[in-house]
Amino acid sequence: MESFYEGMAEIFEIDASLITPELDLHEHNWDSLAVVSTIALVDDCFNVMLSGQTLNNCNTIADIEALISTAKKAA
Repeated sequence: MESFYEGMAEIFEIDASLITPELDLHEHNWDSLAVVSTIALVDDCFNVMLSGQTLNNCNTIADIEALISTAKKAA
């Protein structure tokens, strides 16, 4: 999960220590570019593909982690 958090920090251009499951995505740059970057990051870190539409509905890092967990179980 550490590389995922570091990648999310790069996407949001914030310090990695600020990335927690409770982080509110909408308080940062959670836009279409961030969603596409997150899709690539998740694929790189976990070898699963998430849909942009599903990611767009996420509000926190924990929401993204739940999607990753579900996608890993389905694979």
